[in-house]
Parts: sequence; structure tokens; C-alpha cells
Amino acid sequence: MADQEEALDEYTQDGTVDLKGNPVRRSNTGGWRACSFVVVYEVFERMAYYGISSNLILYLTKKLHQGTVTSANHVTNWVGTIWITPILGAYIADAHLGRYWTFVIASVIYISGMSLLTLTVSLPSLRPPRCSQTINMEKCKKASTLQLAVFFGALYTLAVGTGGTKPNISTIGADQFDDFNPKEKVHKLSFFNWWFFSIFLGTFFANTVLVWIQDNVGWTLGYALPTLGLAISIAIFMAGTPFYRHKVPAESPFTRMAKVIVAAIRKWRVRIPDDPKELYELDLEEYAKKGKFIIDSTPTLRFLTKASVKTGSTNEWLLCSVTQVEETKQMVRMIPIWVAMVVPSIMIAQINTLFVKQGATLDRGIGSFKIPPASLSAFVTISLLVSVMLYDRFFVKIMRRWTKNPRGITLLQRMGVGLFMHILIMIIASLTERYRLRVAKEYGLVENGGQVPLTIFILLPQFVLIGIADAFLEVAKIEFFYDQAPENMKSLGTSYSMTTFGVGNFLSSFLLSTVSHITKKHGHRGWILNNLNASHLDYYYAFFVILNFLNFIFFLIVIKFFVYKAEVSNSIKVLTEELKGMTVKVSEQEESRR
Repeated sequence: MADQEEALDEYTQDGTVDLKGNPVRRSNTGGWRACSFVVVYEVFERMAYYGISSNLILYLTKKLHQGTVTSANHVTNWVGTIWITPILGAYIADAHLGRYWTFVIASVIYISGMSLLTLTVSLPSLRPPRCSQTINMEKCKKASTLQLAVFFGALYTLAVGTGGTKPNISTIGADQFDDFNPKEKVHKLSFFNWWFFSIFLGTFFANTVLVWIQDNVGWTLGYALPTLGLAISIAIFMAGTPFYRHKVPAESPFTRMAKVIVAAIRKWRVRIPDDPKELYELDLEEYAKKGKFIIDSTPTLRFLTKASVKTGSTNEWLLCSVTQVEETKQMVRMIPIWVAMVVPSIMIAQINTLFVKQGATLDRGIGSFKIPPASLSAFVTISLLVSVMLYDRFFVKIMRRWTKNPRGITLLQRMGVGLFMHILIMIIASLTERYRLRVAKEYGLVENGGQVPLTIFILLPQFVLIGIADAFLEVAKIEFFYDQAPENMKSLGTSYSMTTFGVGNFLSSFLLSTVSHITKKHGHRGWILNNLNASHLDYYYAFFVILNFLNFIFFLIVIKFFVYKAEVSNSIKVLTEELKGMTVKVSEQEESRR
């Protein structure tokens, strides 16, 4: 009996397989060994992505001669697309190709877009002639339709590629840990912290070295290095192929949810039985064979429960299993949390747009060295890296003793701290900008848009606080949407997290254009102009303070009514018990071997 249990434990229990569809051994696949390739991949890939996005607004203004609002909107629209396309990538991965092959194909598209982009910044014929104007950009020759088409064509090809890589790379990493194994389940708790650590390690290099190269050496080398970095990252990921565990693609999550909604609507008059056991459910053996969880019926969103009420028909658009219904319920339950995550994404969009433009108006000199304005984003990275390490090594251990929660505090509590910090960030940003404008007025620099005699480091507090806020909010956000998504919809759950950035960037474009237009009415100069010294970004940031405060109140209301998914509603309690029992279990196994 002991030998049979040992042989069973040798294979993963969560339904993961190798690329050929065979069961995989726990000893030579998955775990931190496989994740190491994912983590290193993320370092180089983030270096590539942020090597383009961090300084993009300056390329649009300096090389393509676009105005502040236009260039900022181009950046946020492109970044918005970057974070929206993961929905398509998640669908293809979950329903058709699987995460691995979706990722591989998307990587080819990604590197093609990066290569074309490098070519566009390298050839003089693909950009307008140099212009000496820095404030009145309307006097410079604009980029031609062909030049814009090639440049933005490359950018959006790149965006399509990231749509297949972003939702799947973190999910592939998380899939390397078997939830049925207590030891691996514990390691999974730290995975997202260290995954984010790798992301921002690459981001730091991009925001310092690559940005400096673009500003001081040239855009050709500044874009060629990120392209090379992406090629290296893909090679590293492919090298880890023999060690990866894979989840078998199932039915499209959109189709599964659509069936539940349609069935519930068609049976809206049907009465739900008092005993949940009377609802339709598949045999437990069918779930066990696939390493899936069966989910008990919950009293929330009862209208959807009607889809699992037996009426005599076995049509899958009229009758759905309880587990399928509960999966749909959980994806619906997360939507209010998703909505609350959009506003902080609008704030993050300012880092590579208005914050960079502000930095360009300040004294950037340290001796003979000039700090590139986009390099201040490196302080977001530094503060985030330090915060994640301190959080994982000290904060969790301290809070665990107090709360008895293996995570220290819940994911929603961690997200709430980050949301509150975003209010403070925009208060500081507004006050700092007000001070910058006052100094510009004192030195007579309002009309000519000259450099304000203040060090660029006056912007440092808002950048540092964003990094600390991200250590709470962004890490918890992606872990929350992954953890709370049903087993068959993990990639879609991850894309929930990413699409908040997409929608946030699109809303940033909308707000910037709307506010710029409204504030110019009736002869007013407007809040956002090409000349920031004559603008009123302090008012714009104050508006964001109000928006963040209202969003924080909304979040507090939403989490009060949020119900965790059924199969892990007791996950913290269960995990605590598993942690206590691990020593006993290991000793028993050793004893049986003797």
C-alpha cells in the first residue's frame, strides 16, 4: 500500500501533462526549477518592453514632432492595446492551442514587431527632418502618412504579440506548482512576488541604461538592444521546455459562461430546489480523472443557479453542471473588483506621459551628466523591488503571527492599502506641480517655456510612492485574479488583471483629451498645453485625487460583499492545516520507506 501511495505521489495530481499529453513526474518537472526559466525570461522581456514604452513620448515629440496631448494619447492608446489584447491570447490558450504554443507563436509576432520598429527609428527616410523648435511644435514639419503608418504598424504588431505572451507567461509559471501537493502549494504563495521582482529588475535596466542610450547615443542602438533582449528572453524560455508542466486546453471559457447565462435566461421561471443535491452535476470521477475541482453550489447570484436545475432536457444550452455555473458566478463576482482596479491604472499611465514631460522642464544636471527624464521611472522600480523584498521577508512574517493568515494579510486588504496610497500620490503630485509652476512664474519662464531652476528630484516622492503602492496593489491584483479564477479559466483570470491597464490607458487618453478641450473653452488657455509652464497640471492632478478617493470608497463597498470562490473559500484555513501537517506527513513517509 505504501509503495502504491509513493508511486501515485510521484506524478502530479492537478492534471498537468508534458507536451505530448503524458502524465508528468513531480521530481523532474515543474517547481522552482521550471519557474527559473520563466523568471529570467521576464527580466529580459520587461527590459525589451519598457525600453520602448518608457521613452516613447519623447520620440513622438522630438522625432515625429507631435504635441503634448497628441503624443501622450498615442502612448496611452498603444499601451491600452498592449493590455487589452491579452483577452484574445487567453481565449486562444484556454480553448485551442494551450498556453505554451500560444506563447511561442505570439513570441514570433512580438519579435517581428520589435525588429520592424528598430528599422523605422534607424532609417532617416522613415521620420521627418530634424527641427530646432522645442515648444512650438506646430512649426516643425510633420511626419508623413507613410512614416506614421510604418512606425505605428510596427508598434501595433508588437502589441498583438504581447497579447499572446502576457496572459500566459505568468500562468505558465503558476502552473508549475501542484495545488494538490502541500509543499508546492506553499511555494506558489511566493511565486507572484518573485515574478514581479523579475519584471521590475528588467524594467530598472530599461529605465536607466536604455533610456540614457536613447537620449545620448541614439535611437537606433536604444531600440536595437531591447530587440536583442527580447530574442534572448525567448531563447531562455524555450530552453526550459523539457521541465514545463502543461494544462490541457478545454472548452472556451467564454462559451462555458455563455451557456450558463443562456440557460439561466431560458429557465428564468424555473424554481430552484431547496436541496442543492437536486441540481445537475457530473460524477466526481470525471473531475478526478482530469485533476479538476468539483465546486459546490453557493447561494450568491441565484439567478445563474437556474442553469443547473433539471427540467428533463440534456441540451448543454439548457442544462449546465453546478461546477460550470459556479465558475461563471466567480468570473462575474470579480467584475466589481476589476472595475475598482481601472482608476489606479489611469494613474500609472501618467508615469510615461505627463510625469516624463514634467521632468523635461526641470534641471536634470548632476555635474556634467544629464539625467534622462524617463529615468525617474527607475525609482518606481527601485522602491518596488525593495518593498517586495521587505514585504515577502518581513511584513508577511510579522502579520502572520498577528492574523494567523499564511499571506500575512488578505489579497483584498493588500490591494486596499495600494489604492489608499494612490490618493496620497496624486496629492503630492499636485502640490509638487503647483510649486514648480510658482517658481516658473517667479523667474519669468511661463511664456517662453524655459527650463525651471529646480532639480528634477522634486518629482522623486511621487515616483517612489508609486513603487511602494505597486508592491501592495499590483502584486496582489494579479495573484487575486489568478487565485480566484476557476481552474479552467486561469489565463482568462490573469487577463482580467491585465485588461485593467488597457482600459485605464484608454480612459487616460479620453480624460486628457476631454479635460484639455473643456478647459480651453470660452477663451481660457487650458490645463494641458505643449508649454507645461503655462499649463495647470496641478489642477489636473487634483482632479485625480478626487477620482482616487471616490474609487477607494467604491472598493470598500465592493469587498464588503465579495464572496471568495467556493473551492478555495477555506483555502487559507486549509493551507494552515496543511502547513501544520506537513512535518507529520513527511515523517510518516520516511517511516514507511524504512
